[in-house]
Amino acid sequence: MADQGKTFSFVIVGGGIAGVTCVEQLSSQIPSAEVALITAGPQIKAVTNYKQVSKTLEEFDVEEKPSSVLEEKFPNLTVIHSAVKSLHTQSHANGRVFGYEKLCICSGARPKLLTRDNPYVLGIRDTDSAQEFQKRLANAKRIVVVGNGGIALELVFEVEGCEVIWAVKDKAIGNTFFDPGAAQFLIPSLEASKPERPAPCKRTRYTTEEPAPGGSQTFTADKSAQVDGSGPTGVGSALGPDWHEGIVLRGAEQVSRRVSLEYQCEVEKIFTSEELLNSPQQTLRPENEGSWPVYIQLTNGKTFGCDFVVSATGVMPNTEPFLHGNKFALADDGGLQVDDHMMTSEPDVYAAGDVCTAGWERSQLWQQMRLWTQARQMGWYAGRCMAAQVLSEPIELDFCFELFTHITKFFNYKVVLLGKFNGQGLGPDQELLLRCTKGQEYVKVVLSGGRMVGAVLIGDTDLEETFENLILNQMDLTRYGEELLNPNIDIEDYFD
Repeated sequence: MADQGKTFSFVIVGGGIAGVTCVEQLSSQIPSAEVALITAGPQIKAVTNYKQVSKTLEEFDVEEKPSSVLEEKFPNLTVIHSAVKSLHTQSHANGRVFGYEKLCICSGARPKLLTRDNPYVLGIRDTDSAQEFQKRLANAKRIVVVGNGGIALELVFEVEGCEVIWAVKDKAIGNTFFDPGAAQFLIPSLEASKPERPAPCKRTRYTTEEPAPGGSQTFTADKSAQVDGSGPTGVGSALGPDWHEGIVLRGAEQVSRRVSLEYQCEVEKIFTSEELLNSPQQTLRPENEGSWPVYIQLTNGKTFGCDFVVSATGVMPNTEPFLHGNKFALADDGGLQVDDHMMTSEPDVYAAGDVCTAGWERSQLWQQMRLWTQARQMGWYAGRCMAAQVLSEPIELDFCFELFTHITKFFNYKVVLLGKFNGQGLGPDQELLLRCTKGQEYVKVVLSGGRMVGAVLIGDTDLEETFENLILNQMDLTRYGEELLNPNIDIEDYFD
């Protein structure tokens, strides 16, 4: 246990990927420095099986490990198990008082919960809440999932033996990552029983028709889609990218998978069965409903009873304990604004990961998204910047911030996102090239002024390195036109 009042060369707050990577970087660069990691839980998140796939693409796993693993690796590291109560940047101290010469805040983000203190609403953000979800799901016949980000996508695909009503505010699923075309490519996966590997889609039609506003779609394993366009009727560190692997997400029913999608709607109200019975509004009463512990009314006018509601509506930077009495510059999204050396506006205070917002002049091909990859990159770079400052060494913005890249997995498909993969900020000055083989791959290229600026690759396309090079070198591709995606041409040989 560290002595209260002790001053460390470096104090890092947060045992998630950004914090742990920052600690590892600092301890490796300056082994003699006294480093403290302050973390609320007994476990830390560690990067394992790290693989540099190409210049900017990387793959890794995230594992929970006891913090003692870090202390054994770095003798000068002290892990302090405590939440941070307050920060005094003028006196360089925090909470149960520890002093610092340099501080890095890596406190991550917390879920935007639909409502606080409702026992029937569960946010899934860390390991504890994922285990609570698993426990509750075991006795559930129907759940409502609200949200359209990564956790919602993974959850809806993984849950078996329980009906899922999935409410999304957008016209298509996964719009953080995909365009409607990619969403249509993935949708048939909801109709199939969970395969060991992607199975070809049974439907012969490939469309990007939008559902009617307030429309819904239902997908049941082994059945085709039914489309209803009739209109209205203390935060632990975040989960690993493979959080659902190794835990059984099974409900109380025999059905393999049944997902009903409610598009372009949000939550109007959540109420108990007692409140429903006493409600003067007949419209609230769901048709053919039994008695459920909780009911959710959506803005499309529909009301559903369920066992519980999963709130997966994104996250907000977890800045709360650090703001009082300090003068941090905050970005529009509520993050601690950092410069190109990961420094906040307060002297000797750095930040990395979900809690911060990049305030430097960004590359045309990079955007911040609160993802694993960026938490690791920012933590690593913040550690380098802190060490460089102490060692009086110059340091330039790392190359990883030149091009946005992310590798993940959705609905059992490998997904690679490059650059302005959804044409972010390009306006009308963009051209799209598409190639889609049902049940196998979806390839989208975003061109601007004849140059590749982004791509979405779903499935085992093996195109990521070639496309990364084409985006980085900004070669004029006008003369290739649609031949660029001709499956009969080996594009890698083309541009070697």
